[in-house]
Formats: sequence, C-alpha cells, structure tokens
Amino acid sequence: MTAPPPAGTPVIAFTGIGLTYPGPPPVAALQPCDLRIDRGEFVTVVGPSGSGKSSFLNIVGLLDEPTQGTYALDGIDTGTVSEANRAALRSERIGFVFQSFHLLPHRSALENVELAMLYQRRPRRERRRRAESVLRRVGIGHRLQSLPTQLSGGERQRVAIARALVADPSLLLCDEPTGNLDSRTAASVLDLLHGLHRDGMTLVVITHDADVAAQGRRTLTLRDGFLTDRAAHQVIA
Repeated sequence: MTAPPPAGTPVIAFTGIGLTYPGPPPVAALQPCDLRIDRGEFVTVVGPSGSGKSSFLNIVGLLDEPTQGTYALDGIDTGTVSEANRAALRSERIGFVFQSFHLLPHRSALENVELAMLYQRRPRRERRRRAESVLRRVGIGHRLQSLPTQLSGGERQRVAIARALVADPSLLLCDEPTGNLDSRTAASVLDLLHGLHRDGMTLVVITHDADVAAQGRRTLTLRDGFLTDRAAHQVIA
C-alpha cells in the first residue's frame, strides 16, 4: 500500500489539463482548465451529451491521458509515472461506481467485493474480513452470499459501492450511480453517498439528473468541453 499524502494535499489538482483527439479535424474534448478538489469534498459534474463528461471522467480516473497539462492525484504527478504505476494508483486511490454495476454474475456479493483486492498483498483471511466489513457498512451485510441476479437494483449498487470502497481509496468516482434505479431506490443510494461524505470520503459524481447534481456541495458544469464552476459562475481555465 502507498503512503497517505501530506495534510492539505488536494485529491485532484488539474493545471492546464486538456484533451484533444487527433483529426482531421482535431476535436477538443476538454478545453485546458485548472481544477482543485480537496479532501472531503462532494462535487457533482453535469452537462449535456457530448459536453466532455466522459473525457473528464476518463482523465480523473486515469483511464485516459490528457494531451496537455498536469494532473496530480494525492500530490502525485500522474503524467510522470509508468503505466504499471498508473494502474496501481487507479487501483489503490480511486474507487469507481458505474450506472450498470458491472458485477460478476456468478460470484456472490462477498466474492465480488473480495476480488477487488485480489492484486493487493493482503492475506486471504484479511480480504474476506475486509469485504464483509465494507458490505455491512453499506447496509448489505444480510446478503453476503447472494448472487447479483438475486439482488435488487439498489442492492447491486450497494455491492458495487462496497467494491469501490474496499481498498480505502482517496476518491469515490461515480458515473450516473442512480441512472438504473427508480426514484425511491435512488434516494436510498444518495443517502448512502451522503453518509460516506459525512465520514470524510471525497466524492465526484457525474450525472445528467438535476436532482442528483443538487446533492453536491459544489457543482461543475461541462459544455462544449469548457468546465465551469457553477458556484463561482466562471470558466475554470
């Protein structure tokens, strides 16, 4: 496991980050921008289709490399590390939650969470104990041995959130986490995210839903690749 960053270090720090796909003609998916997200923030990101939300998510999640600028995650310049170390940073410091859950259908809830620690140097007994603890934390401790097909949509998303939390990441990065849920179930998942935030978790939630966006303490808007801080009403560049 990597050492925690010094106190006061932002979880996310963009300096002139931009992403342009080669042409012809070139397409600027994310215009150069600066951004700071501190530990314990709850930030939502909104924008219409084609606005750059996916590009933003892929850069924050270390899935794509920007074509310009510097991205520091927990103070680590992600542009200077090897691909293997980028993968390790992604695994250890970012927990992903997706709209479609992405659970292994023939593995129990417990196994789905436990497998997220497979490449960490933890004894098997510790992995099992840790997975059980996180599943109980998200309110699904009574369904440890259930398969995803035996769970409701809300329960599957709670398992997915447990899987994202099990490595004790610096950042929980959520892509439309309520998109496949009815309104009542979505509200319960949002309550869970608020509880995690109260416990100190840093959350970035990407959504098209205005009600979900309003849950954040701060909202960023993407339009035509330009990132705007709604609270400050200014383009971040």
